[in-house]
Amino acid sequence: ESRAANASNKEINIQWYIPSLAKPSNYTETKVLLLYAYNTKPVKISNIKIFSSMSTFSGHLWIPLARIISLREKLSNLKQQVEMLMQSSKSLSSASEPTTFLEQSETLKIIPSKNPKMNVAKVHLDEKTEEMAKRCLSEVKALLSVVPALSLPLTEIPFEVTLQSIASLEDMFDPANGCIITEESLFNWIISLFH
Repeated sequence: ESRAANASNKEINIQWYIPSLAKPSNYTETKVLLLYAYNTKPVKISNIKIFSSMSTFSGHLWIPLARIISLREKLSNLKQQVEMLMQSSKSLSSASEPTTFLEQSETLKIIPSKNPKMNVAKVHLDEKTEEMAKRCLSEVKALLSVVPALSLPLTEIPFEVTLQSIASLEDMFDPANGCIITEESLFNWIISLFH
């Protein structure tokens, strides 16, 4: 059984298609095709010819390539900012514990591989980072909303900000690769935009 035939939990699968000939009829700039599929309940496909599910959805959106590249750069900057906040809060919490320089540097090397939960811990954003996040997410909302004209800027962040959720968004807007999103609060927000 391959992963392509099974989804044990809710997930969104994102792929990009950069067409050479097929283009939307009214295009005036280079656009790429965002292909998405998601399931809202676990899915197991044993025979694709007879597969039918009320909990699996798919669709596509034409999106200007220049806006994707710009947004990905902003998301990359946001991710760096979140990483710095996490490092500074970690430094503050470990400052009270006496450690030698060697022990401290070894700890920093070990953390990413030994503690995967670090990426899913909720990050407390400072004012500057929160505003940065709202701008980025407002742009994500504008790009993915079915009716972009009705897409108002966000006044609050619609999901729990973790390093993993921001990294997933950055991966989502990488037209050279696809990605799978499983984080529940991010998943729920993105599928709300597709409706």
